[in-house]
Amino acid sequence: MPTAPNPSSRALNAILPLIANGQAYEAHQKARTFASRYVKAGQYDTAIDILFQSARELFKVGQQGSGTDLASYLIDVYESKGEVVNDESRDRLTQLIALTGSSGTWRKTVIDRAIAWSAQHSSCPSGDQDLHHYIGELLFKEGAFNAAEPHLLASGKRDSARLLAQMFVDWADAGGLLGNFALRGTLPYLGNGNILAARTFITQFVKKLLLSRASLVSSLQTSPISVNDSTEVVVTTDNTINFCQLAVLTCQRANGERNKIIRESWVRLCGTYQSKGGVLATKEVRIVLQEISTLYFAIPPPRTQPDNPFGAMLSSMLGGAPGSPPQRRVLSPGLSGPATLGLD
Repeated sequence: MPTAPNPSSRALNAILPLIANGQAYEAHQKARTFASRYVKAGQYDTAIDILFQSARELFKVGQQGSGTDLASYLIDVYESKGEVVNDESRDRLTQLIALTGSSGTWRKTVIDRAIAWSAQHSSCPSGDQDLHHYIGELLFKEGAFNAAEPHLLASGKRDSARLLAQMFVDWADAGGLLGNFALRGTLPYLGNGNILAARTFITQFVKKLLLSRASLVSSLQTSPISVNDSTEVVVTTDNTINFCQLAVLTCQRANGERNKIIRESWVRLCGTYQSKGGVLATKEVRIVLQEISTLYFAIPPPRTQPDNPFGAMLSSMLGGAPGSPPQRRVLSPGLSGPATLGLD
């Protein structure tokens, strides 16, 4: 028996030749018209195929505006259908994101819509981890470090943490304090309850730094301090980097208020390094460390807590509404992170 024709073939046969012939506007309008008809008929998959293939071809011929419009319409149809995040639905969007190019705001428009959809239709309140990783890696390779950073943090995958470490090392080569970069990777991962990513990040960050900065190793302790068979601490000349390594190890051993020894160790660790001044003593970092204290060690926050933009960023990554009062989060004893994060 002959294979049944693809339901979208008729529409695509009318649309794609127009794109090839330079009639982008006409093709764009036809794609919207056909898609609208199929959506009204409840034939969402056919509409999705038409919009995806039409947008893809429009991007290929440099029609970013029309391509972005159809990509946004595609996500609208995802929403109408209740499409969940899976390899196929994600792959369509990553292809279109790659094709938008880096000029203008077209890519950001598609990225923002894609992440918002994935936040509602995946197990991760901050958006699908694999989608965030793809976007972060794409932007990193293009040198858009500022834009890549929040996606690699929101992904929380080990590969994302490794990539973030490499990006911060590259970024530091252009200037900036090494300790600040260490904090920017370590604290958000810890704030998300993601010990695995925090440990991967700081381990890789220190390892990659030392490849080109051997003088970073402290002359007072030239050999790494072994913690166990798989963990060691490299004592450096940068107090903030040393703090980040020890903070991850201490949080890893947290057990709420049950393990009083580790709890007291955390308090002493923060107090010792904050007394040295620098970025760890700033108001913003103190507030974030207080939130981590509550999360891992069940240490209650002060009764009056000032506004903290960095803390608001961490909250938004966990799906909190901007401007909403923060909810106190405490990890269950013995857990290395919230079960809802879906860590790899």
